Amino acid sequence: MSTQDHLAAADALLEAARTGKAIPPLRETYPDFDGEDAYAVQEINTRRQIENGGRLIGRKIGLTARSVQRQLGVDQPDFGMLFGHMAFQDGEPIGWSHLMQLKVEAEVALVLDRDLPEPGITTAQLLRATAFALPAIEVVGSRIADWNIGFVDTVADNASSSAFVLGNTPVSLVGIDLRLAGMVMERGGDQVSLGAGAACLGHPINAAVWLANTMASRGRPLMAGDVVLTGALGPMVPARDGDVFEARIEGLGSVRAVFGGK
Repeated sequence: MSTQDHLAAADALLEAARTGKAIPPLRETYPDFDGEDAYAVQEINTRRQIENGGRLIGRKIGLTARSVQRQLGVDQPDFGMLFGHMAFQDGEPIGWSHLMQLKVEAEVALVLDRDLPEPGITTAQLLRATAFALPAIEVVGSRIADWNIGFVDTVADNASSSAFVLGNTPVSLVGIDLRLAGMVMERGGDQVSLGAGAACLGHPINAAVWLANTMASRGRPLMAGDVVLTGALGPMVPARDGDVFEARIEGLGSVRAVFGGK
């Protein structure tokens, strides 16, 4: 793909987000679209957000479930950017009008207190750089019509991200085995998703180490204060206007995502 094609794809995604009208899959519009093209498109819109005053506050990891990787024909996760406007407080109403084709998933969030600027980051370094963990609900959405996505579609679309909610009680990683941490998510009191830390690349820390090294190698390293959404612990669930979700993760507590308002 040419630079002009990258710009056109980035423009199409921005217009879809602005109007609420989803677009056809990018892999069909651009038959030669590959993974590096997709990350180039994502980077264009990342730079645009920052140039327009957006504040980069973290990253999200997607495609951490092996079954989803097989479905999309890839053997690794992907990543997207988290901006300040995407963050909501526990129980704060999430406006519905600007969101598209929403689904929610429960995750472990990490908050860093050290920079991780160089590739070659180990598990021990990642653990030392983590200030605390929190339960999180990620709100995913797609600007691609009918969620008809391949790997390149979701990567270009900022890993299909929309918003996220963090719990309010920070928990040290000392003494917690996140691999065995069970998760249950309810909608209005009814159980809708069940899982555990092992569903996330075998361990949420594995996912975070992959992300830290990937971001360092791509020139957008994780920094102190960044939020890392480490990936889904269980199945995604469609969200509707008026829904209230609560996710509980063993050892980390609970978090609520409330949908409604403008």
